[in-house]
Amino acid sequence: MPMILNEDQNILKDTAKEFCADNTPISQLRKLRDDDSADGFDRDTWNSMSELGWAGIPFPEDFGGLGFGYKGLGVVTEELGRNLAASPLYASVWVGGTILNLGGSDAQKRELLTNVASGELLLAVALEESHRHDPYGVSTTATASGGSLVINGNKTFVLDGHVANKLIVVARTNGNAGDRDGLTLALVDREADGVAVTRTKMVDSRNAANIDFKDVSVSADAVIGEVGRGADVLDAALDIARIGLAAEMLGSAQECFDRTIAYLKEREQFGVPIGSFQALKHRAANMFCEIELSKSVVLEALTALDEGREPSEIAILASLAKSKVGEMFHTVSREGIQMHGGIGMTDEFDIGFYLKRAAVTEQTFGDTYYHRNRYGELQGY
Repeated sequence: MPMILNEDQNILKDTAKEFCADNTPISQLRKLRDDDSADGFDRDTWNSMSELGWAGIPFPEDFGGLGFGYKGLGVVTEELGRNLAASPLYASVWVGGTILNLGGSDAQKRELLTNVASGELLLAVALEESHRHDPYGVSTTATASGGSLVINGNKTFVLDGHVANKLIVVARTNGNAGDRDGLTLALVDREADGVAVTRTKMVDSRNAANIDFKDVSVSADAVIGEVGRGADVLDAALDIARIGLAAEMLGSAQECFDRTIAYLKEREQFGVPIGSFQALKHRAANMFCEIELSKSVVLEALTALDEGREPSEIAILASLAKSKVGEMFHTVSREGIQMHGGIGMTDEFDIGFYLKRAAVTEQTFGDTYYHRNRYGELQGY
């Protein structure tokens, strides 16, 4: 498969760009923040996205999806990233929906994935238990009791955790924290007895939650995949989620760069645009080169997903994309603030929203250092 967008994907990209320009300007995110929105996203806008079929783009047609692949979802996500659009698309489709698609039974897919694809069902994955990404560092337990599992433990940084209809909980049925074996994925209703959800407000005005589970009972048919073998599904799903986040970060970085260049052309000092100063030209050229490299990395990773390449290769590309794009977005967002000068630090200018989003996305599912180390290990170093 060529590492370019085909005609249909380009049409989808143009449609997404037009939709986001009309429906999800940064002013919407600003209003959600200022109004202290209970949901953290606009449900009418999400319904419109769902009507366009975006929530079902990567999933099979047999389960309500479009079967259009992750490259198609990637171009949509990139455009959402440009406008910093707040929506359940990432947590519910890229992460939760992917876990269901990879590990769910046919019955689970018919019942749940079809509703995810239509936008009616929102999912959140309860994985993290500390301040850093550690997918195997799970202490939350799932103990067998009769024909059920009883879950006890605490989760942090659960994306969209307070608005999700169902939670995919990563719990330990055997072994110790840090072991890959012994993890089990279980579906839990957010409003089930024993589930306590506390919304947290992140610096980028997005949704996350801390969730406590106390004697939460789930039936055996709530397990996704095999008991004790959850990492087999989780590993692959996290790599897809990392690639999806890299696509969003790429879109955000491109918009941040475009806004910075526009400001350099209009802001004058000593009677000339500051963009004519050689030092700023060099810094802008460096940002441009880093963005172009990141485009290639993300497109290759998305292409690998749609081609169904070996999991080992996808894992390498996922860590490459997350580390490279994360580093690039870190640089571009901070350069954007500096090149705007003092006014860039004020809330009046939108450029600061990109800096805040970069700070959160860089940490989500592993920061640059985590993925550099993982990349080296996957390459045998």
